[in-house]
Amino acid sequence: MILSILVFVVILVLSIPSAIIFIPLAAITDWVAPLYNVVCFIVSVGYFVGGIRIRVEGRENVPRGRACIFMANHVSNLDPPALISRIPGRSSGFSKRAVFNMPLFGYCLKLGEFIPVDRLGTAAGAQKSVGAAKRILDKGLHITTFVEGTRSRDGRMLPFKKGPFYLAMQTGAPCIPVSIYGTETMLAKGSFAIKPGVAHIIFHAPVNPGDYATREELSQAVREVIASGLPEWMRT
Repeated sequence: MILSILVFVVILVLSIPSAIIFIPLAAITDWVAPLYNVVCFIVSVGYFVGGIRIRVEGRENVPRGRACIFMANHVSNLDPPALISRIPGRSSGFSKRAVFNMPLFGYCLKLGEFIPVDRLGTAAGAQKSVGAAKRILDKGLHITTFVEGTRSRDGRMLPFKKGPFYLAMQTGAPCIPVSIYGTETMLAKGSFAIKPGVAHIIFHAPVNPGDYATREELSQAVREVIASGLPEWMRT
């Protein structure tokens, strides 16, 4: 728990001056890249202090100059910052609507064009989120989504949500399957204690939605690719 407190203090110390400089800059000029980059840097420093090494494979698989939908499994709260900070270019993503009400952090999400989603998962809410995601892809930004919709408690893959695959079929954006493992032992669901270790992030070759007749077929294809990069015990 002491390590978790140390990481929190380091991130807080770095975040205060960065917020003073880069949030007003983004708000006034609509130039979000400096804020995005400094947040990714702070994340990397926090992970270093926490003894967490991030080992990335396959980043050369990400197409250049094309907005993609990154689809990853989810085993820890460490996954989103670790993954998004390692994606080439800038990525938006989905976040619970309640998080947008948090002071400062929620405002940064809005500046970064992250997309609020409702926990209840109504059809109208899903259509609104997909519409927002399509507009972001049209701008050339990536979308990052954790296709299980929640963290796995034991590391094993959960059923996938339909929304990301509906988005992919509607836009034709390349799907980049991402396998994440190792973080399930560093910050497990329901725990606040960070443990040192190695987080593995594997970017697989793009899956083209146009090659599949239905979103169910696309979902199964992406699932098989993500599973191929995970330890055997996590695949079921």
